[in-house]
Amino acid sequence: MRRAAAALLTIVALVAPGLAAAARPTGTVVVFAATSLTDAFQEIGKALERDHPGWRVRFNFAASNQLALQIENGAQADVFASADQPWMDFIAQHDRLTGNAEVFARNRMVAIVPRTNPARISSLHDFGKRGVKLVLAGEAVPAGKYARQVLRNLSRQPGYGQDFARRVLGNMVSEEENVRAVVTKVQLGEADAGFCYVSDTVGLVARDLRMFPIPDSLDVTADDPIAVLKAAPAPALARAFMERVLSPEGQRILARAGFIPVAR
Repeated sequence: MRRAAAALLTIVALVAPGLAAAARPTGTVVVFAATSLTDAFQEIGKALERDHPGWRVRFNFAASNQLALQIENGAQADVFASADQPWMDFIAQHDRLTGNAEVFARNRMVAIVPRTNPARISSLHDFGKRGVKLVLAGEAVPAGKYARQVLRNLSRQPGYGQDFARRVLGNMVSEEENVRAVVTKVQLGEADAGFCYVSDTVGLVARDLRMFPIPDSLDVTADDPIAVLKAAPAPALARAFMERVLSPEGQRILARAGFIPVAR
């Protein structure tokens, strides 16, 4: 009897680790996220993979409008994180979400010029000077929409002139597919000025840029929502990623990346 019991215990000891490993969830979660979230989400993804061996987080970063249209046209993804609420609403209206979207961070706009400042821009007023080469994200891209709203807000202020937005937009030499492309062109000196999110100026890129803050009363605050998609191939992992973004650790990562964290 003792030998049989000992043999059984030995078998259990050998098999149990394998059973535990088999029970441990594995798989890949695919996250469609706005370009502005690249750095923060990659860090959050690495933290999730570190804590859950066997999990993999894969990203598709692009402009929110492009991602929303990809999802609407059947692209497979588990999570959608947008740089504005309207594109999340678009997905919700087409019955692509499971559960509710949650705002996980906020962002602000800032005006940028190259560190070398070849156009000798000294204030926001100078963005309307003749000959300044301006780049913006496209109008359907959240960052492009917000930049144009900021210009309209400035046009209503004394000292800028009602035609300020028209003059600035008249200097536009390129419309970019996403906000990071705007930053890159300004950073490389291919443009004299641009508008981007505050979060896009955090880190090493700041060495190559000069920033012109926009007064709080004239700036735009962007809500960034996240949701699990109805057709998610890995819904459990999708919820785990969303929870990590909303967690205190996720919020700290977003704050370090220049976002405004949200209270849950």
